[in-house]
Amino acid sequence: MPDRVAILSYDQSALFELACAVELFALPRPEIEHWYETHVVSFAEPTLNTSAGLQLSGVRQIMSFRQYATVVIPSWPIEQKEIPEDLLRSLLRAHEEGTRLLSFCSGSFLLARAGLLDGRKACTHWRYAEEFKREFPKVTYADDVLYVLEGGIGTSAGSAAALDLGIAVIREDFDYSVANQVARRLVIAAHRNGGQSQFVETPVAKRPDLLSTTLDWTLQNLQHPINVDDMAQRACMSRRTFDRKFRATMNMSPQEWLIDQRLHLARELLESTTESVDTVATCSGFDNAITLRHHFRQRLGLNPTQYRTNFQARGCHQA
Repeated sequence: MPDRVAILSYDQSALFELACAVELFALPRPEIEHWYETHVVSFAEPTLNTSAGLQLSGVRQIMSFRQYATVVIPSWPIEQKEIPEDLLRSLLRAHEEGTRLLSFCSGSFLLARAGLLDGRKACTHWRYAEEFKREFPKVTYADDVLYVLEGGIGTSAGSAAALDLGIAVIREDFDYSVANQVARRLVIAAHRNGGQSQFVETPVAKRPDLLSTTLDWTLQNLQHPINVDDMAQRACMSRRTFDRKFRATMNMSPQEWLIDQRLHLARELLESTTESVDTVATCSGFDNAITLRHHFRQRLGLNPTQYRTNFQARGCHQA
């Protein structure tokens, strides 16, 4: 049986975030076995207004989330301090029963006001960050991330970051290839690096610069022994200038970014092939399997073999 997903709607729901949730989880995908069974639900009337002035009809009225494995909160009015009692009660019960809770953008305010983010990491859109920090001091606010997903609760940053969180959840529930397939349908990257600093009052370049073309070139050649000096040379910059511009743009060092990309490629290879760890290390640009294992333990807390075993066990469980 496919997992059931509830997408919460309410009067004056934010249409874009709601549409993102629908596109991610409710769009029929007959080519994918055991795809989600998804309902747009409400604790209010079955006909609602959206923030765009359009009317939403055919919403499923519910009294609880008991029949759902995942609940998506596409948004929430940050000015609405009080949570309707039936919704609050259902959220708390759902969390106690192990239901996964996902919020997009301002939806994190609902989870935080329900007390479900206390002692956890969370994020929201950068425009609401300071207000979020003031109102919820017990929550560890994660600056400069696209999303946080841990312990059965996920929060995403700005509206488009909802897609990043959704793809991460699909990857967790299915595998890398399915997540990539859905990402291609959405015409988005299956995994984006960096954080919200890339989007805070940053002007869009009129044309691709040498840094962006260098990143594209690096991603296409990760299997080769590229280092940061090679990247700086490709960008026609001194190493010092390249490091400074890279950190200002990506909020991380070039070396950290390069390791992240190679780890991402290694994870894809471990999931999608039966190649040895030595071969995976070589194909993802690491010096050897020892280096790959070191970075796996440092970044992910387990070694490549354990990662592959966990992935295969998850796949068998779903079958």
